[in-house]
Amino acid sequence: MAWCPFATRMELQPESDAQPAIRPTQFIVHSIIAPWTAKRTYEYWRDSTNLESHFGLGYAGDLGQFIGTETRADANAAANRRPDGTGAVSIETASNTKGTDPWTDDQVEMLIRLGVWLHQRHGIPLRICRTHDDPGYGYHRLHSAWAVSGTACPGDARVRQFREVVFPGIVRRATVQIPPPSAPTSPAPEQETDMAIAKVDESNPVDVDLADNEWTTLAFTDAVIHSGPRQLVGPTYVQLTFAPGTQAFVTGRFILTNVDGTGASGYGDLGEFDALRLPQFLHNHDVPAGKTLRFQVKARTDNGTTSKLTHRVVTGDYLVPAGQ
Repeated sequence: MAWCPFATRMELQPESDAQPAIRPTQFIVHSIIAPWTAKRTYEYWRDSTNLESHFGLGYAGDLGQFIGTETRADANAAANRRPDGTGAVSIETASNTKGTDPWTDDQVEMLIRLGVWLHQRHGIPLRICRTHDDPGYGYHRLHSAWAVSGTACPGDARVRQFREVVFPGIVRRATVQIPPPSAPTSPAPEQETDMAIAKVDESNPVDVDLADNEWTTLAFTDAVIHSGPRQLVGPTYVQLTFAPGTQAFVTGRFILTNVDGTGASGYGDLGEFDALRLPQFLHNHDVPAGKTLRFQVKARTDNGTTSKLTHRVVTGDYLVPAGQ
């Protein structure tokens, strides 16, 4: 088992010795819906329930560790330990009793430190989990498989902080190149560029009438979602809204094209989905140099009528050199 060197060790027994080993591949962040210190969280796990997290974090940045990170902790439902032995490291963080407040500056700093340590110690990749079992970083409500019956944890303010401050901070700090203490006698190897997180977040409310069972390339701000070369951080999502009463099954696909839109090649069709259930489509592949990523949709009806698309949204994170 592994213990974080800057966390206060508050070992839970018998869980720490009795629960099975895991190979940590994810880090999942929670709010405990109580303004507790790390010590009070430990006492709750010890005295009041058979559940537990690996870590607890108070408002003041006090970090406690209750179970080694290579032992299962029971805070993430299906992510606790999978049949292949992989599992998630979990942290409960102090919050108000409604879970609506943002993390304090001290909490943000400690989440970043811990996220970097987990990357360095266990090799957790620097990306937001694209699926429930995809290695990376996430928050409890990100994937439904991480909660027994659904959850709104953490609240919207903390989800925003995670995406805009915490996770970019982990990536930035984990990729910083530290120079040697003295000048080398031979040419120094080229250092990696410090990277930051940027976001595509576009929508378009202009109605589009989709001919029955024919592919249509959609425009958001324009038809190009990403221009290569571009490394994605977690999935890019497209969500579609159709007019009330639309009776159609919707299929989508992401395509790569040349910059001028020619030479299209697809990643495979996604769907079919009921048009009235807010169809959502995910893309997880980086975009090569000289290529653009676009999205196409088609709607199939039983009677050959058109389907009215009333709104579409695309959102996703990607890496850029810091300072851009």
